[in-house]
Amino acid sequence: MTPSTTPSIAVPRLFGEDFAARPQDAYDALRAGGPVAWAEIAPGVYALVVTGHRAAVTLLNDTATYSKDSRGWAALNSGQVPPDSPVLAIMGYRPNLLYADGHEHERLRRAIEDCAARIDLHELRESTQRHSLALIARFAPAGRAELMTDFADTIPLLVFTDILGCPASMVGRMVTGCQLLMSGGPQAMQGAADFARCLAELIAMKQDAPGPDFTSWMVAHPNRLTTEEILHQLFCFVGAGVIPTAAWIASGLRLLLEDEAYAGDLTGGAVTVRRAMEQVLWTRSPMANFSVHYARRATMLHGAPIPPGVPILISHAATGTDPDLPPGLGYDNRSHLAWSAGPHRCPADGHAAVIAQTAIETLLDRLWDLRLTETDVPNRPGPFHQCPASLSVAFRPQPVQNSR
Repeated sequence: MTPSTTPSIAVPRLFGEDFAARPQDAYDALRAGGPVAWAEIAPGVYALVVTGHRAAVTLLNDTATYSKDSRGWAALNSGQVPPDSPVLAIMGYRPNLLYADGHEHERLRRAIEDCAARIDLHELRESTQRHSLALIARFAPAGRAELMTDFADTIPLLVFTDILGCPASMVGRMVTGCQLLMSGGPQAMQGAADFARCLAELIAMKQDAPGPDFTSWMVAHPNRLTTEEILHQLFCFVGAGVIPTAAWIASGLRLLLEDEAYAGDLTGGAVTVRRAMEQVLWTRSPMANFSVHYARRATMLHGAPIPPGVPILISHAATGTDPDLPPGLGYDNRSHLAWSAGPHRCPADGHAAVIAQTAIETLLDRLWDLRLTETDVPNRPGPFHQCPASLSVAFRPQPVQNSR
């Protein structure tokens, strides 16, 4: 280990069963070290983690000091990161807007933003509702379901396959590959490779026969992205959109069903659902620790020394519950960092909101007497996302209905 780029003492772990069950303990330990502190994010892999809201805002807007390009990761370049580490599926360099700076970032982001602006939000709602009803119809007669695997995980993936213009024959492979990619587990790298192969096939298909879909719009964009660039932008667009949206759906449902402030007012409809969704972004950010940056040179961040070449993660989970924030922040205040901030702020948060809200409202409208059947559920393992491992519910059994 090189002392300047790795911790010299034991540090909190942002992975494993303990972290999944009690993430707040890890964030409290990190806060004890100041607004920026060391953590182990996978076995033998270390990073600085920003838990202070003000420090995170400073970093996210300081592009002169901090870069997104992970090719400057010193421990990775020196062989200190295990080559099979699950975090490499997310943190390893790819030529997409997530890892780009300056003009290159602007060029790639413009393509994504322009194509996202062409998505019809009315059609997006219809697609989400159609897929939601079809999934609900599978378990509604049983009177019980595990809503993570049976619903929340799958809805965003199915909707994104519609957005991309995927043929039905590819949907299953796309869903499986993306789920493995974001799992943070031992199959993450294999999932990333499988998902990329699906995207390559899809791009080739749209180059030959374009349609009214996101993939075709990327192919035809005036910024003239190469085939490889298109693949990596789609990889980022789907990977960064699907799993956080699934977590948002799941955590929103859990809050609505277990918190008396919401559970007693579900008849309030969209207003109640939207309030719960906004509260989740403060207290259970779908992306727990992400937005990786690297200091271009040795610097200080709100009193903390930052060496160059070290990954610095923003703890979207911890910054939303920063004790230095004013109390009572929620629906009426959207200064949380769940969507990040600065030039790399999520370009499709509105689309994610349409998918999440439509899915939740459709489920609540379709199922009667919905209630949770388990408590004290841990999160899924891994440092990047914050999502319940399961969401088991019971409800009044419903007759089979046509999902159309």
